Amino acid sequence: MATILAIESSCDETSIAIIKDDELLANVVATQISMHQQFGGVMPELASRLHCENVLYVLDEAVRKANIKLEDVDAFAFTRGPGLVGALHIGMQVAKTLAMLYDKPLIPVHHLAAHIYANEYVKPLKFPLLSIVVSGGNTEFVYMKESLDFEIIGETKDDAIGECFDKVARTVGLPYPGGIPIDKLSKEGKHTYKLPFPLHDDSLDFSYSGLKTAVINLVNNEKQKGHEINVPDLCKSFQDVAVGMIMDRLDKALDRYDIKQVVLAGGVSANSYLREMMHKRLDNTDVDLIVPPIWCTTDNAAMIARLASHLYDLKIFAPLSVSADPNWRIDKYKIF
Repeated sequence: MATILAIESSCDETSIAIIKDDELLANVVATQISMHQQFGGVMPELASRLHCENVLYVLDEAVRKANIKLEDVDAFAFTRGPGLVGALHIGMQVAKTLAMLYDKPLIPVHHLAAHIYANEYVKPLKFPLLSIVVSGGNTEFVYMKESLDFEIIGETKDDAIGECFDKVARTVGLPYPGGIPIDKLSKEGKHTYKLPFPLHDDSLDFSYSGLKTAVINLVNNEKQKGHEINVPDLCKSFQDVAVGMIMDRLDKALDRYDIKQVVLAGGVSANSYLREMMHKRLDNTDVDLIVPPIWCTTDNAAMIARLASHLYDLKIFAPLSVSADPNWRIDKYKIF
């Protein structure tokens, strides 16, 4: 095994982690959420500027916490994509600089694949497995026959589930990011509002644009009639449908594929209702379930380091000429 320093900068978290012999020595995260909340979402240019300001402070703290020297690092890993192109470039350039300075290998890591492998901090992955990747920018079912073999068997046709949560929250006056307040208020509400179940077909794909639009239209119509929206009830009604679509697709996938394990991945995997429904569906079955710890659901470099350790063992390195890929698909994982 090796000592790997990993950098995550795909969106609005600047994070650096150091892993050695499967032991996580440091995982430092500088979040930008408070800066973006005033805009109701992530501002890409602001995110890039804040990464520039934060990255060296985060690097210093990570090295201090890990109690190592940079020359002790065997490889430098970074998030190549997907993500915001400007933000990705900050982490990539830092990793390139360090790799060149210390003459060590450079490891490009796929952000969503890293979310999947973050589950190894709980227990080993078992193949074939199904990963349910749910975040602000992605909603995918990823089937893995074996390690580092990614097949997208279902994906959103429009909005990601996390993006839908954020827009619904904004519609009813809840803060950004919207997943936490909606999840919290839904516990106080009842399913009283009728909302459409999206994409009535036999596929494993998703669609959340229509659900988002239905909520916006409902709220506007009620306001025009002078009616007050019961926000907890609307949160409960919306969340039931949004998560219900994942559960519907999960049932179909379990019928069609050989699956030994199901893992949750991505920011929306922190949703308590989704976690509850996954346990209800898979507990006491022969399909194993991994639900990541809350600290692993948001963007962090520990997950980049975890996957990078596998890539290091396989000597999957990149030249210094590698570039960021904001649209990198998980099923197009290139071996450099």
